[in-house]
Amino acid sequence: MKVLLVDDHPLILAALQSVIRGLGDDVTVVGVSTEKEARAALKRDPDYDLVLLDLQIGDSDGFVLLAEFRKTYPALPIVVVSASDRASDVIRAIDAGAMGFVPKRATNDTLFEALNLVMNGGIYVPPLELGLQRAPDPVPDGDTVPDIMRPRLADVDLDDISRSAHQAPHQEAAPSFESLGLSKRQADVLAYLLKGLPNKLIAREMGISIETVKDHVAAVLRALNVSSRTQAVLAVSQMTQRGAVGQGWKSST
Repeated sequence: MKVLLVDDHPLILAALQSVIRGLGDDVTVVGVSTEKEARAALKRDPDYDLVLLDLQIGDSDGFVLLAEFRKTYPALPIVVVSASDRASDVIRAIDAGAMGFVPKRATNDTLFEALNLVMNGGIYVPPLELGLQRAPDPVPDGDTVPDIMRPRLADVDLDDISRSAHQAPHQEAAPSFESLGLSKRQADVLAYLLKGLPNKLIAREMGISIETVKDHVAAVLRALNVSSRTQAVLAVSQMTQRGAVGQGWKSST
């Protein structure tokens, strides 16, 4: 397993390398401190299994670099590590194609858990108050789930999500989908949202009108206390994640 770390702070790079090597004996970690070095590393060897990307690399915009890497290497999982934990930054990163977002103040165990989740095809996001944040204006039909998330969520099953949420050890109690007050139809719509289907395809699959689908989508967003599809995906992701404890991985001076 080959991991590329992109961070301009030597202490952070060293701390990340130490944690990542704990993923296995066969882990190779390469650290770079500039976007130029990051581009060169991926161009030289595009077979990396994972990228950890800081959003602030000198004067560079990490969101721009994230979007560039996602377009150039669409199958490469990218996890954002950032000093920020603002919900708006998390949502923007996931919209741009990140498969995870880990604040730098997170613990070693949280980072380890996040990387394992991403490498197994999941999406990791930190605890957020999503309903308190204004979502970006949706595109037509309200389809805001980024393409990179569609294949990853293609096999999502609501029953499996609910079971895993209750079976995971040390997890805080997560609300079931029944407790959210969703009807069977609305739960079905949520399942299709997690698969990344646009409203037209949901309507075709369920044999209902697009207007009815829009009504169900609105009900789902209200139930999850969010205001966009991306936020809905993040909210469901958080409902299935385990809590983490441990020592902080951010190096101190």
